[in-house]
Amino acid sequence: MKTYNNRRDFLKMAGIGGVTALTAHTTPHLSLPPAAGSGSNAAQTTEKAGLERLNRFPRIMQEYMISYVRKKERQSNELRNGLKTREDAVRYVESVRNKINTVLGPWPEKTPLHARVMGKVEREGYTLEKIIFESRPNFLVTANLYLPHNRKHPLPGVLGTCGHSDNGKASAAYQSFCQGLAKKGYVVLIYDPVGQGERLQYVDENLKPVMRIGTEEHNYMGNQLVLNEGSLSHWFAWDGIRALDYLLSRPEVDPNHIGVTGNSGGGTQTTLLCGIDPRITMAAPGCYITTWRRNLENEEAADAEQCPPGAIAQGLDHSDFLAAMAPKPVIILAQEKDFFDVRGALEAFERLKHLFKLLGAEDQIECHIGSDYHGYSKGNREAMYRWFNRFTRLSTEHQEPALSIEADETLRCTPRGQVKALRSKTVHQFVEERAAALTEGRPTRTGEALRTTVLNSLKCPHADRVPDYRILRSPGDRSYPTEHSAHYAVETEEGIFSLLYLLRNEPHYSRLPNQQNPAILYVAHRSSDEELRTEPLIKELITRYPDAAFYACDVRGIGESQPNTTNRGFDTSYGSDYFYAVHGLMIDYPYVGQRTYDVLQVINLLKSAGHTDVHLVGRGWGAIPATFAALLADDVTRVTLKNAPVSYADIAKSERYNWPLSALIPGVLAHFDLPECYTALKSKNLTQIEPWSALADKP
Repeated sequence: MKTYNNRRDFLKMAGIGGVTALTAHTTPHLSLPPAAGSGSNAAQTTEKAGLERLNRFPRIMQEYMISYVRKKERQSNELRNGLKTREDAVRYVESVRNKINTVLGPWPEKTPLHARVMGKVEREGYTLEKIIFESRPNFLVTANLYLPHNRKHPLPGVLGTCGHSDNGKASAAYQSFCQGLAKKGYVVLIYDPVGQGERLQYVDENLKPVMRIGTEEHNYMGNQLVLNEGSLSHWFAWDGIRALDYLLSRPEVDPNHIGVTGNSGGGTQTTLLCGIDPRITMAAPGCYITTWRRNLENEEAADAEQCPPGAIAQGLDHSDFLAAMAPKPVIILAQEKDFFDVRGALEAFERLKHLFKLLGAEDQIECHIGSDYHGYSKGNREAMYRWFNRFTRLSTEHQEPALSIEADETLRCTPRGQVKALRSKTVHQFVEERAAALTEGRPTRTGEALRTTVLNSLKCPHADRVPDYRILRSPGDRSYPTEHSAHYAVETEEGIFSLLYLLRNEPHYSRLPNQQNPAILYVAHRSSDEELRTEPLIKELITRYPDAAFYACDVRGIGESQPNTTNRGFDTSYGSDYFYAVHGLMIDYPYVGQRTYDVLQVINLLKSAGHTDVHLVGRGWGAIPATFAALLADDVTRVTLKNAPVSYADIAKSERYNWPLSALIPGVLAHFDLPECYTALKSKNLTQIEPWSALADKP
């Protein structure tokens, strides 16, 4: 296996092939032209040619995912509607609890909290304590504890969870419900989520954020956690469990009355905790509960912690996390004008009402719909006060008392406003340590054992059939390296099309010709149409192998099927590439597996057209499915990878990285890594050109 760090070396070679060991330590990072459509040289070439990039199937990923989620929802609803007795309901509650623990677990060992009070603020009706505790060793959590004055202890406790506020627990809406509850006699603990408030993970030397607080930090952490069999949902839930441990350690708190409430991202955390912690006795999740289907159909993006891997595959929906604590009292807080679809909130409520009725507790489930936009409005807070008061009998006063919103500085627990200044470990440091341990402890797999491991990790079905395809009309002159081209939409799965381009020197408008000669199949980085004009490697291959048929393909979700959904761009942290990648995790069919299956199906099609000697070429994002397809397909006899990742361990161990979630495989480092695949592909004359580091094409 030979590695070329520049195109000049590649052009000097006598032929594509030969083998020498690839080492991540000696491979320098070289920046290549930007991804198709991102500006610079590639875009300038397109502008000069007067061509817009082809994208004839921009909604196939949306409709594919909707079809899957609708099917799972129908199956789950049939199960829910089949509950007829109390015994049925009890078994259902137990089953969803087990599924949720499967999705969010396994849980780490509880370690000492090392909680300390960093200061106190006296206010009318309550004392506010500034708390720091460790949810994991040296992983600091900042929190405020509101202790009512002049009350007989123990008192009901409430765990407050924060939505996506930059200042976390100091947000006015969250201060409001904490003060309101404290003045009614509740002990309230509210803590900063990781990536918000005083717990930013990516800051400069002056403790200033280097990326968007909240959503971008969450996804950046969450993507990397995937490599180690982890998930940000798990980390958020565990912080909540440990916060509850601290709350219950206080002698002022009555363990028989423990509520949890939060809005938006706090509604997410409330919902997760309802599913896993039996110590909670009442709950009020706000502006979150709907259904997976409604969010998907409405193209509503969500953070990594809001998308638990495997949840949809397990048949779980938002309502099931609340069902897990049935028949304990729950009120769903929704808003009529929310982007979280209130129709989904009502659907969740109807499911839960049926379950609670079977359990003899129909009056312990309620849905309150406010008249406002997204947010923990006063009306929704007062609905929560009423609900908690009903079951604690602590107060008959449901209206919100007078509030006095504090400055952020008043509520700070850390001297400089960030736990990083106290040398708190970051999520990345945990990821790096875990990646190193997995890599060191993992056996090296070769041959059939490696192929089986890769196939199991990709979760893709066996590609054992020849796919059907459509013959597309010619788009005219596209300035490709040959005068003519034929275009095919290969249906690799029902409703999914991999766009296949056949370059020709003569016109061809019909089915794939039976050529009985070697073939080169180029798997695009971002767009075959663009790269056929701009990628030098393509012209080099055509020149070097004039007798080979040349094909290029777009796997799903790029190029001719790049989604035009979500209205948040394509390759942003919240864009459509992330959107379908994170749904791939929830349906337990990772995007890499889906795209590898596309390549395998295209290879099957080429074989049916007489090509039993395939030279598989992949670039950038396309190099990943090309690597796995080359490993799994016997008809691939030669492999060229340009800008393939050095390793998944490299991505996990690097604090900063640029590979998208769609390029990552959940739990991969527990089973194998890319260098094992590259070594295996030496037998297929692997050539590597300009491998990319964790930073991919950005220095």
